[in-house]
Amino acid sequence: MTQTLFDHIDRNADSFVERVMEYVRHPSISAHDIGIRDVANMLVAHLEGLGFDAGLVETPGHPFVLGHATVDPQKPTVLLYGHYDVQPPDPLDAWISPPFEPTLRDGRIWARGIGDNKGQHFAQLLAIETHLAVNGSLPCNIIFLLEGEEEIGSPQIADFVRQNRDRLQADLVVTSDGPLHESGAPVITFGVRGVASFDLVAKGAARDVHSGNYGGVVPNPIWTLVQLLATMKDPEGNITVEGLTEPVIPPTNLERDAIARLPNDEQAVMEDLKLDHMDGPVDRPYWDRLMFHPTLTINGMHGGYSGPGSKTVLPNEAIAKCDVRLVEPLTPDYVFERIEAHVARHAPEVEVVRHNGMLPSKTPLDSPFAKPLREAIVAARGVEPLIYPTVGGSLPDYVFTKILGKDAFVIPYANADEANHAPNENLEVVRFIDGIKTGAAVLEALGRCEANSGSATHSK
Repeated sequence: MTQTLFDHIDRNADSFVERVMEYVRHPSISAHDIGIRDVANMLVAHLEGLGFDAGLVETPGHPFVLGHATVDPQKPTVLLYGHYDVQPPDPLDAWISPPFEPTLRDGRIWARGIGDNKGQHFAQLLAIETHLAVNGSLPCNIIFLLEGEEEIGSPQIADFVRQNRDRLQADLVVTSDGPLHESGAPVITFGVRGVASFDLVAKGAARDVHSGNYGGVVPNPIWTLVQLLATMKDPEGNITVEGLTEPVIPPTNLERDAIARLPNDEQAVMEDLKLDHMDGPVDRPYWDRLMFHPTLTINGMHGGYSGPGSKTVLPNEAIAKCDVRLVEPLTPDYVFERIEAHVARHAPEVEVVRHNGMLPSKTPLDSPFAKPLREAIVAARGVEPLIYPTVGGSLPDYVFTKILGKDAFVIPYANADEANHAPNENLEVVRFIDGIKTGAAVLEALGRCEANSGSATHSK
């Protein structure tokens, strides 16, 4: 039966490409509230056309698109998550072709949102459509959930999931977002790191002053921050904020085995980024860095004069913008508290300003759904997927694993050089078609599973 589905997708590939290009032609920029509701209503109509009970769920921000298709209570229910909002296209003059005039060029579709995330969740919709066209029915129950604020940090999703828990009762969650491995190999991701963002603000005099007339008398807030930051991470690369890393759970043997089978990308990354060494600690393997350890990053520092030439000024304020990437069981609140306590000890005059945070998420590698998902990818792609216990970035998967208590997986379809969030975002046509096939194979594989077979993996 799987090959029949693939044959249908191949016969309709040109039409599918035309349709996804028409879809991404419609802007849906959450940061500017451009086109959001129009695209959300388009998606509701599309789901209704596929037989879903679908509608918009209003929030204090942009609405969610939610659709249900129930075929058999004995079959598992998969929640397919994605987001219909996109990043702003700026800078416009860096685009080879206009961002909302989709163009086919060099075997790729070029448009804002084609990779992140509209092209990927449209592939899921076409996988559903393929089952209906070939079989007349779906192999399992489906909840389709699309968010309109993922690109601005998903501020509503936790409350939405809590308030609509009864409408989101699935056995597992599958997200198609992000890139494949650089080699083009398929991937199953079982977790994501969280994030906690904050500013460190140091103040000095009431105004900027002359560095000669007042230098050596008036405290310099930039030096205050430099000296504080030096107490937070040592020269070897270890985070030295008291207590921050103590709760970190080491990887399991299964996770260690999984990363041992991953390609060694360290040298390729260094060559691509023109680096002669990696960040410390020097004895920490590449994938360990990205999956099993928190980070402390200085995103930027601002203060004083940074224009051409020189200006002998002693600034009155300095700001360091920072983030910490979180691994289990760290939470944003825990990290903020450790940062605040550290700053109070080392530089009590510095203010810590909390910004956004997102919890990490992790699904065990021995989830009962891991095997059918892997088999589906092998059927669609002909090769074994790479298994990522977690990835370095952040997605709101915690709402599924920690609030709903369900296993959550990310199965990306986009090429590694999709340029999401950047000018000239693109999706290789072959990756788009492979994505439809993967989505169709995943649904068929889940249809052979029993309902509720994965419900005990997470505590609720």
